[in-house]
Amino acid sequence: MSSRFSTARPLALLAASLALLPLARASTATASSSSESPAPAPATRTVIPFPAAKPRLVKSAVMQQIYDEVKTPFKYGVILKPEDGELIDCPNVFRHGGRWYMMFVANKDKVGYETHLAVSDDLLHWTRLGKILPFSKQGWDAWQGDGGLALYDTKWDGSHELAKHDGKYWLSYIGGAQQGYEPDPLAIGLANTDDPTAIKEWSRLPENPVLSPHQPDVRDFEHTTLYKSAIIRDEQRTLGAPFVMFYNGKSPLRGIETIGIAISDDLRNWRRFGHGPVVANIGTSAWAISGDPQITKIGDAWVMFYFGAFYKPKAFDTFAVSYDLVHWTKWEGPHLIEPSEPYDKDFAHKPWIMKHDGVVYHFYCAVGEQGRVIALAASQDLRTREANATDAKTEKH
Repeated sequence: MSSRFSTARPLALLAASLALLPLARASTATASSSSESPAPAPATRTVIPFPAAKPRLVKSAVMQQIYDEVKTPFKYGVILKPEDGELIDCPNVFRHGGRWYMMFVANKDKVGYETHLAVSDDLLHWTRLGKILPFSKQGWDAWQGDGGLALYDTKWDGSHELAKHDGKYWLSYIGGAQQGYEPDPLAIGLANTDDPTAIKEWSRLPENPVLSPHQPDVRDFEHTTLYKSAIIRDEQRTLGAPFVMFYNGKSPLRGIETIGIAISDDLRNWRRFGHGPVVANIGTSAWAISGDPQITKIGDAWVMFYFGAFYKPKAFDTFAVSYDLVHWTKWEGPHLIEPSEPYDKDFAHKPWIMKHDGVVYHFYCAVGEQGRVIALAASQDLRTREANATDAKTEKH
């Protein structure tokens, strides 16, 4: 079990964070190193307040429709295994040049996370290619480089390709100066490349970290550490800027994690949006995590896939829905995925969910008898489909 999943955390701190959530109600549910020149830094850092306008409610029927669309009841199994002494985590999948690529992270001998790439032609069988964000071994991010996709296609059943900004492809990453498994404090940096499939080191921004727990505008829910972020381009500028970042932050003293927002005009300078988190959960446990958000759009609704842990048993994937990116209605029905197999008996969490050719693919980090691995669930029984295709091919010959 990781160090991040080993300490009891009091309810009072999460209650304080929940008090800062933007208010919204549903009919039956409650909302819940680059060579480029640095952009000029803002003169002061101030938090943008939540909008005062009354939000559009997400009806319970819409929540059910979205659940029915995204659910993946068929577990395909483990698709990527670690090397000896390695933990692998956080799958992010995209399409480029007619092939599928997975950005994922690996921690060898618990020194720290580095970012890797794998390739596939069918989303089922994956081959590791190599590192794209190794240890920098100096500075604020010396021993942690835990990357994830930025500016991915948010359209449900879309192209699944990456968009460019300033002629580059982008990732955001968790950086830290200490060795270990996600040791505090961690902050968020950005890196870019001209080819997201090349096995070469991405260029970190000289402005990094773009968000950290040491900045003067840091909010109560993120005072200890900043974790995984999802950066999307919002062409409508719903929050007043084209780039929106969702990330989970950890609060003192015992590390409750909730999800908040920041916005940017240029990907380099970020402004915190709202004085509290937009997704937080509380249960009977003193420790609760809402983390690793992924944003997609289904119809006119934004959907946030994220993992929950310990406010209900173990760790699992779920979702929330919003029309304005701020007021989120949390799904209270069955989990999208939860522990059920020997390979994910401890945790089934950290989602990357996408639809392609009529099939919903749910990539996730599984922790169980095979260690920390990448697994897949789907909306169809892909094992049976694969076996039938093999039998048909054999009969043909």
